[in-house]
Amino acid sequence: GQSYYEVLRAFSRQVGELDPFVGITARRSALAWVTTEDSAKRVRGLGADRVAVLIESGLRHDEIAQLAQYPMPAADPIRFISMGRLLHWKGFHLGVRAFAQAALPDAEYWIAGEGPERQRLEELAESLGVASQVKFLGRLPRQETLEKLGECHALVHPSLHDSGGWVCLEAMAVGRPILCLDLGGPGVQVTPETGFKIPPHHPDQAIAGLADAMKRLAIDPNLCHQMGQAGQHLINTAYNWDAKVQFQIQMYEKILAH
Repeated sequence: GQSYYEVLRAFSRQVGELDPFVGITARRSALAWVTTEDSAKRVRGLGADRVAVLIESGLRHDEIAQLAQYPMPAADPIRFISMGRLLHWKGFHLGVRAFAQAALPDAEYWIAGEGPERQRLEELAESLGVASQVKFLGRLPRQETLEKLGECHALVHPSLHDSGGWVCLEAMAVGRPILCLDLGGPGVQVTPETGFKIPPHHPDQAIAGLADAMKRLAIDPNLCHQMGQAGQHLINTAYNWDAKVQFQIQMYEKILAH
């Protein structure tokens, strides 16, 4: 069933959309900024004519330079990592199931973070026979977390609700492919060149898609490098704060010109 957070989130959204002033604002807006494609559809439904998706996340040049210092590790064994609070809606259970389904005997899956789902995830890994390969790192200082990311080959980020997805940007800046669901912020950030976006039609289908992506990266180290390099290029051209600010200035100038 839905968590308290999910129920509260859905209720708040419905209340907001029923507010007549929200609809008036949407219809009168010269441009409505949203952070996800799902939000764009809902705002268009409120009557907004011009809607643009603008990811709220970005990185500074110094952060990008720091993150680029972690070279891709040796090909074997391949290591995947997930980072974040261990909450149900973060989807780490999908990552564990996908890792088990991929059946990569020498691979490892690291999970960095702490939260109420940890015990369930540990029990899940045990029940699926991959407890010896799934490493729970606990909550780490930011620098140590980034170092662990640098020791892995790809980020697994199967979040079900994530409008920002900062961790995906950090992983791309490090030069690592992203495995995510085609939802929210990650669904906008990640491209076919920088990772795998799995359509979230059904849990079993999503797990199978994530597992297939893991297997593809495991048998093709060059693909890891290619996607990692594409991710770094994307970060430098679209997700550094200077580029984002310039983009917004250009959009405002176009609006004022009309």
